[in-house]
Amino acid sequence: MKAEKTSRTAQYMAFFRALETQCKKRLFSDPYAIHFIDSKLRLAVRLYKYPIIRKYINNTIQKKIPGALSSGIARTKYIDDLLENAISNGVKQVIILGAGFDTRAVRLDFLKDIPVIEIDHPNTSKFKAEVYKNRIGQIPQNIRFLQIDFNKQNLDQLALENNLDFSKPTTIIWEGVTNYLTEDAVKNTFSYIAKFAANSHIIFTYVHKNIILNPESFLGGKKLLEDLENLEEHWTFGFLPEELPNYLNQFDIALLEDLGANEYREKFLPSRSENGYEFYRSAIGIKK
Repeated sequence: MKAEKTSRTAQYMAFFRALETQCKKRLFSDPYAIHFIDSKLRLAVRLYKYPIIRKYINNTIQKKIPGALSSGIARTKYIDDLLENAISNGVKQVIILGAGFDTRAVRLDFLKDIPVIEIDHPNTSKFKAEVYKNRIGQIPQNIRFLQIDFNKQNLDQLALENNLDFSKPTTIIWEGVTNYLTEDAVKNTFSYIAKFAANSHIIFTYVHKNIILNPESFLGGKKLLEDLENLEEHWTFGFLPEELPNYLNQFDIALLEDLGANEYREKFLPSRSENGYEFYRSAIGIKK
């Protein structure tokens, strides 16, 4: 990511959520997402209510990034539901690693009385705080923003400096991040997550390792990686799904579920026939 900019991919995910919010039959509502996108994308969101425009926008996105829109929408709903279930099972705080423009802390009613700690790159974090202050009105009292470069800084030191509480059952959300990190950064983060109390949950996304090794094996894979290179947002890490349970075991984390884009699309958008983005996966584990 360029030093002076926020993540472009974070903006696209906010764009997808803003589009979904315009639909009459929608999986979720995110009235805040539109505040995180540029003027051209905001115009597209406002016009999305017209069927002919909606069809054009959907087809354009599908052509440029096959499967990204439906995958992103379904994934958002899937993680929302996993989080709500974790809260109902006794989780007392939420930590969002690489929060991007995630607005769960303000749009999900069941988090209103739950402390939410958002940890992200300084550029994205500062921009997000300013948006809340200037366009939404204020930063909700249950939210804390902490800043870190995951490839360069230490989460343990950040936790020490900010008195993070490891004794509470916690849900850690790590969405859209692992694929940008080094192998060591991913391992160090899971080591950090393993320090939280038993019954803590980790909800995270990852890409199938083969999208990095052989992009042409997935629909739209080669072009997507080329586009990311142009944005200076390189994908550097992935897992093989069959290796994930043993990988998590070394951190005393048991894998509860691991779904690919096709599976969570089928779960939440069974009427949508989009293909693509099958390499993107979402998983949940629990601290033993």
